[in-house]
Amino acid sequence: QVQLVESGGGLVQPGGSLRLSCAPSGSAVSMYEMGWYRQALGKQRELVASITRSGSTNYADSVKGRFTISRNNAKNTAYLQMDMLRPDDTAVYYCNARGAPMNYWGQGTQVTVSS
Repeated sequence: QVQLVESGGGLVQPGGSLRLSCAPSGSAVSMYEMGWYRQALGKQRELVASITRSGSTNYADSVKGRFTISRNNAKNTAYLQMDMLRPDDTAVYYCNARGAPMNYWGQGTQVTVSS
């Protein structure tokens, strides 16, 4: 069973930056399409960004131009660089690894954007 270990969340002021990391244990990040999802209070989980094995990326409209998803196969880690953070970015962020029929989720990391 693959476990996705997330880190990098925290409290940041509006306009600030954070970088989330996702490191799978028991498997290689290069084997999966990696994604970041988030779930705000009272809302459903939504896709933030994804990256395929070949490097193609996809972003939610709300984060385009501010967030960047990437992977480093040598470090076996996926990242979400978040810049120009806004209060409505506040949510629990979840890492996802998808490789049909497998679909794995991280435990979630809290991101709070507040002054």
